[in-house]
Amino acid sequence: MHAALICRDKSDALTLRMDTRQAHLDYVARTGVVEFAGPFLNDKGQMCGSLIILRVDSLDIAQTWAAEDPYAKAGVFESVEILEWKKVIG
Repeated sequence: MHAALICRDKSDALTLRMDTRQAHLDYVARTGVVEFAGPFLNDKGQMCGSLIILRVDSLDIAQTWAAEDPYAKAGVFESVEILEWKKVIG
């Protein structure tokens, strides 16, 4: 199954996001479940959240993955929504 993580940063989290970015990218590479991902951008072109699509066996696994993400552990996110997602195109 696919799980979509819709993560919104805290309003003052850009510096923390940048400081934690390499650990986040290392986690993505190490876990091997991310199909694709990328940041949301605000009107200034700055990162302000993330869309992450995981290929996992359950939403519980997606929730565990999200909780272990260095961004989440560092407190970058204001909110994280996790939804089952169905790939139709692409």
